[in-house]
Amino acid sequence: AAKDRGLTYRRVGVENDVAKAIEQIQAVIQDKAGILIATSSDPRAVSASLQQVIWSGAYVGTIVPTPATLLLNAPQYETGKVLTDAAIAHITSKLGGKANVVLLTQDTMQYLAPRFEAMRDGLSTLPDVEIIADIAPSPVNKEGGFATMNTILLANPDIDVVLGGDAVVLGALEALRAAGKDRPDQFLGGIDGEPEAVAEIKKGASPYKASIALSSPVFSYAMGEYGADWLEGKNIPQAMDILPTPLTKDNIRQYEADLNDPAAAFADPIRRAAYLKMYGNTCYDTRDQYVNFPWSSEQR
Repeated sequence: AAKDRGLTYRRVGVENDVAKAIEQIQAVIQDKAGILIATSSDPRAVSASLQQVIWSGAYVGTIVPTPATLLLNAPQYETGKVLTDAAIAHITSKLGGKANVVLLTQDTMQYLAPRFEAMRDGLSTLPDVEIIADIAPSPVNKEGGFATMNTILLANPDIDVVLGGDAVVLGALEALRAAGKDRPDQFLGGIDGEPEAVAEIKKGASPYKASIALSSPVFSYAMGEYGADWLEGKNIPQAMDILPTPLTKDNIRQYEADLNDPAAAFADPIRRAAYLKMYGNTCYDTRDQYVNFPWSSEQR
């Protein structure tokens, strides 16, 4: 998006180092940058620095935490529900309504907790489904998922369903395979549309049956486009929902095409509406009215 709008683009990785994040945000202020797009593992620690960027007149786009000129979020409960509905359909049609389920959660992150509430709510409607493990891997990555699943397998070697973020569920799949406990009729499903998860789904015979995509290239392109609009004095949304897309063998081709050309997906109103929903509006003249609370479209 920056290239298409003639803007200089710079990427800084802070590797979950909060002090480094604050240092880089302060550098953005000193450089008088017009656009900052960021997220943080510790929103409270960086919020004051982000406010300073907003007060400087620049556009601040954030992914989930505030403060922000434009806040990007996902309907987290709905995201978890879409994955759970797919799992329930599989349990009902392929497993006779019975299943041992593992939830690999991220409940320690309050913004993501509703995903796992949806999973518990949905699975509780099936009397012969037992959640045998409900745990947040540490760290929340593929290695953490692998280690956690290895521990679970010691006590519960027969697992039918694993749900969580793609990264940790991919680690769980690796552990199941290493233990010889993977089966074609299992349902492993994740959230994020990770390339490795997509590759597993494409295999057809893999236990990995579904991934709920939150198309990062499309929403990233949108964040850049609206940042450029801000610099031109135009109105932009104050918030965007990333809509959950359940990936299946039938729709992966179009999804991958949009990943490879997010500009085309953003430019097409129908395709854009499949990924994003906009709320509110703001511009430079109303920059003091920024989002500074944990907004979600699911809150009423």
